[in-house]
Amino acid sequence: MRDNIINILKNSDKALDIFELQDLLEITTVEETKQLNEELRKLEDEVIIYHSHKDKFMMLDKSHLRKGVMRANKKGFGFVEIENMEDDVYIAQDNMNGAIHDDIVLVEITSKMTLDRLEGRILKIIERKIKRYIGLIKFDKKGIGHINLDDSKIKLEIEIPKEKSLNAVDGHKVIVELGKKINNDGKYEGEVVEIIGHVNDPGVDILSIIYKYNINVDFPDDVKKEVSEMPMEVSSLEHKGRRDLRDEMIFTIDGDDTKDIDDAISIKRLPNGHYELGVHIADVSYYVKEGSPLDNEAMERGTSVYLVDRVIPMLPHELSNGICSLNPNVDRLAMSCIMEFDSSGKQLNYEIFPSIINSKIQMTYKKVNSILEKNEIPDEYEEYVDALKLMKELADILRKAKIRRGYIDFGVDEAKILVDEKCVPYDVVLRDRGVGENLIEDFMIAANECVATHIYFMNLPFIYRVHEYPKEDKIRSFLGFVSSLGYQVNGNIKDVKPTTLQNILKQLEDKPEYKILSSLLLRSMQKAVYKPENLGHYGLASSCYTHFTSPIRRYPDTTVHRLLRTYLIDGRIDMMTIRKWEEKLVYVAEHSSERERASVDCEREVEDMKMAEYMEKHIGEEFEGMISSVTSFGMFVELDNLIEGLVPLREMKDFFHFDEEHMTLTGERSHVKYSIGERVLIKVVRASKVEKTIDFEVIRKVEK
Repeated sequence: MRDNIINILKNSDKALDIFELQDLLEITTVEETKQLNEELRKLEDEVIIYHSHKDKFMMLDKSHLRKGVMRANKKGFGFVEIENMEDDVYIAQDNMNGAIHDDIVLVEITSKMTLDRLEGRILKIIERKIKRYIGLIKFDKKGIGHINLDDSKIKLEIEIPKEKSLNAVDGHKVIVELGKKINNDGKYEGEVVEIIGHVNDPGVDILSIIYKYNINVDFPDDVKKEVSEMPMEVSSLEHKGRRDLRDEMIFTIDGDDTKDIDDAISIKRLPNGHYELGVHIADVSYYVKEGSPLDNEAMERGTSVYLVDRVIPMLPHELSNGICSLNPNVDRLAMSCIMEFDSSGKQLNYEIFPSIINSKIQMTYKKVNSILEKNEIPDEYEEYVDALKLMKELADILRKAKIRRGYIDFGVDEAKILVDEKCVPYDVVLRDRGVGENLIEDFMIAANECVATHIYFMNLPFIYRVHEYPKEDKIRSFLGFVSSLGYQVNGNIKDVKPTTLQNILKQLEDKPEYKILSSLLLRSMQKAVYKPENLGHYGLASSCYTHFTSPIRRYPDTTVHRLLRTYLIDGRIDMMTIRKWEEKLVYVAEHSSERERASVDCEREVEDMKMAEYMEKHIGEEFEGMISSVTSFGMFVELDNLIEGLVPLREMKDFFHFDEEHMTLTGERSHVKYSIGERVLIKVVRASKVEKTIDFEVIRKVEK
């Protein structure tokens, strides 16, 4: 009956009362009428339909109400993000109705849908997504604890009775669960469920952010027990059914401090002049058995999290740094993808099979780059020079082939925060990226495409890494802004192929604002996610793509390996297996995408905090930077090491008018105009590690 009700309301051009629904559903008995009322109540509770005060029913999306996610601002107002709606709905502080950041809410749109800015009010909190809150506890004279929440966007007052404080003391960072509501002004009773540590203890600042994103730090006892019973060496029995590649020249290239090594590579020049590239990936799914405590925990985590001073691994260190890691001079189980390429980068043949390898050397990007960029050969690398040069030759060919098809290189820099043994930042520098890093990226992309395409043409359930086409209006808006800067850029935005964006970037690459413009264009694109459908990867200009090459640190890659084992090695492609994976991959893809977002947000918040902490020691100092964004409340300036700070409008020495179309600020008296991409000299006036904010003052413009 539920589906029939929904179909009727979807196809109706008006709201229907209970009697009209009975007629259309041909309901004649009391029992059926009871069932109808029960289904309507459920649909209303699930916020799928709207029940009007006139006792009529309609689909929610046909009403003036919408379901969405609250994104609160620390100043008290917020915006509701609504699926399939381009614009967010602005909610004034008086209309928040107790909603806080991340709540799923029912919002009434009070402005006309045709206006530029949608406004509304919260009618109902459907679901409170945040179950636990993190903050600093302080006790009053009566022994009642009060929580100063870390997240300033959450407007709650939480009181902790002494008996529910877990013996916390002033200055402890704690995790709190909400209890009963004390009043209607957002005051709740709470209970401390875990003490993170004292606010002044090293590392507690980062731990507080880790807990905020529900990232598990410790592994459960059943996982530890399972791992303790695993062999930590490859036995001769495990060679069965694997191709023995231990005598091949296979090696790894990673960062100086990498301990979880997923991938190894090899290369040969074939007699026909073609290249044979081997990409050998740690066979994690052999050790992580489906449905085991270890597998369940890895799926829950979804990904390893890389922070400034630590890695929170998806798998315990015994696996991530040990038996699964492709460490040098030890036997390791792998899944190998061997590909043959011609001189134009066209893939002619390939094989995917389980193998056993023995990496000959653990190379570093730094030393590989010294060979390939400067022809300087470090000790112990002599016998690998020819192989590395052949690899570079192939990588250059593969990169040119990718660029021809539309691969988009945004060239966005990354910051590296250097910290001491107490996790105090002492410098922020740009992360190096050389020939070696690009070479590994090119080879991993080739292997990911090869594996994805193979399973796609078998027409079997699979998990893909997808990046959908950008929305036309976003690109149009970007081009409009570029035009306002005085630049003429040609591009057919009716058909936004990857080559179109590639061409737009090429036309802008000689502009002084290129770094900022490239970043703005990147932000206008959709996010890459995991899906059980192949929708292609726009940014890579790839028609079929997956993540196969990092199973130690990404659960989707582990799943890809498990599917390869199921289909190719075990030969299980019966209907029961297919149905099982069709159902399971929907959850794996959605959950992995959600955990990836949490990981990225956690990493960014930690970086923001550590950058602010670093700048606390530089208050009063002057730096050069580039205006990266202009808003109605001020402008952001990015320093050359990627630290970004706000120049608040309220503190600028003139009344500045904000031009949203051209994204400029113009002084009323001075007529000074600030635009994106301009270089300025700034002074650091404020920085707060706690608030994760940095404020600048503009001294003057810097001539180009």
